[in-house]
Amino acid sequence: MADNERIPTVIADEAHIIYKVHQAGGGSSSPLASFKRLATRSKNSNIREVHAVKGVSFVAYKGEAIGLIGTNGSGKSTLLRAVAGLLPVSRGAIYAAGQPSLLGVNAALMNELPGDRNVELGCLAMGMSPAEVRAKKDEIIEFSGINDKGDFSTLPMRTYSSGMSARLRFSIAAAKQHDVLLIDEALATGDAKFRKRSEARVRELRAQAGTVFLVSHSEQSIRDTCERCIWLEAGTIRADGPTDEVMKEYEAFARR
Repeated sequence: MADNERIPTVIADEAHIIYKVHQAGGGSSSPLASFKRLATRSKNSNIREVHAVKGVSFVAYKGEAIGLIGTNGSGKSTLLRAVAGLLPVSRGAIYAAGQPSLLGVNAALMNELPGDRNVELGCLAMGMSPAEVRAKKDEIIEFSGINDKGDFSTLPMRTYSSGMSARLRFSIAAAKQHDVLLIDEALATGDAKFRKRSEARVRELRAQAGTVFLVSHSEQSIRDTCERCIWLEAGTIRADGPTDEVMKEYEAFARR
């Protein structure tokens, strides 16, 4: 696609993300103490501000798969949550086409309900019609592989391993075409066969003109899936470009 035909799906413009963490001890949290802090405009010593993302700017386009890499605590998952609209931007802005969908290992499913019922509810929540859900349900369960070792789709989710749950989450989210799909570590779960299926599905989503962001500690998943890479370190972008080039810089940094 020529540069003048590229269609932006996500724009980050000098985005800063600052969130607050409540710490144990260090001050009173009583209503009277809170009122005094309001009156004197003083800060609660129990609350610590974390400046997780610092002035990040980039443009993502339709048809791209972008890997987000960086050491632990570098701001990758925080940035994804902000793109999804789950965290506010403190300064600057993040603009996105449509409603980005965040798929993470910790995405909530209903543990007391069986897998097949979670498939139905997850698909309905993504806006699929009941007829579409009926047509897709068996395909989603088969793709997830949760029935490879028995009829687990009819058992409550609480009986699933973490890997089975993560595979089912990915399979539900990937059943629908998204303008922007944000994947946080989901491809790191499961066996090699499932990872290959997942990576192939990500390529299909891209081919259908969607944009995919992938956070993963698996360098192979990033190389196999993404042609562009953004390296975040301490909340700032250290590099943004072709995956091979950025990965070489990151690996050299990690060795130091």
